[in-house]
Amino acid sequence: MSTAGRLAAFAALLALLFGGGALAGAAIGPAPAGDEEAAVHGGAEDAAHSAPDPVRGLGVAANGLRLAVADTELRRGRPQPLEFRIVDERGRTVRDFEEEHTKRMHLILARRDLTGFQHLHPDQRADGTWTTEVTLREPGSYRLLADFARGGEAHTLASDLRVDGRADLRPLPAAAATAVSDGGYDVALDPGAAGPGEEADLRFTITRGGTPVRTEPYLGAGGHLVALREGDLAFLHVHPTAQGTATDPAVVFGATFPTEGRYRLFLQFQHEGRVHTVAFTHEVCR
Repeated sequence: MSTAGRLAAFAALLALLFGGGALAGAAIGPAPAGDEEAAVHGGAEDAAHSAPDPVRGLGVAANGLRLAVADTELRRGRPQPLEFRIVDERGRTVRDFEEEHTKRMHLILARRDLTGFQHLHPDQRADGTWTTEVTLREPGSYRLLADFARGGEAHTLASDLRVDGRADLRPLPAAAATAVSDGGYDVALDPGAAGPGEEADLRFTITRGGTPVRTEPYLGAGGHLVALREGDLAFLHVHPTAQGTATDPAVVFGATFPTEGRYRLFLQFQHEGRVHTVAFTHEVCR
């Protein structure tokens, strides 16, 4: 074939390929503007990652981190050390943590029937091990939740502890609008009317002898609230929205209850230099 013939054949081939590509493009159609934006920014998936996860603490490992407890078998009724580490995917001990609610590590303990609640702040050794002293007075299975922040993200990892002896499990108390704290303060809860999947404003009003109490700062806010779901003891993200003023001393938290069911709320507040704890059962219905 002559040089001119070869060039003509090549040009015809290019025309064929270009025409096929144009037809394919027309069949598929241009990407909608919304899809293009989602490809650049990650769309709803990025938004989900940037928002706080309403439920945490369902597993011993998540997001490349794992909770390693030195000894999960404890003796009841006596002080004893509790040691644990946070390790990465390679088993290396994690040492860098960020302050969240003024502390680098929050440790929550609760028995499976949601009694025996404790909120502790362990110390970290040079090798990265966290340690604290605990006393668990009742036998049974306890949930340990390590709540911390790292790399700008909040994490809650969980493990089970076992305290020797036969456990006398108690039913969850019925939901009530009022409760008495361990220091004798009367606390009233107004949970609003939010259903599952909706953010609720949980409003706590504290009185002593009929006089409203304005709480002192505790862990950087007017109080600290832990919410655990009955059954799996899922740890809910809760954030303070109002810490009380002279004219309105109520302490308010925002929380999203993801499912119907019952939740146990543990409010801790400080007054006259002492931290008090009060618990409520909150039932979420549609």
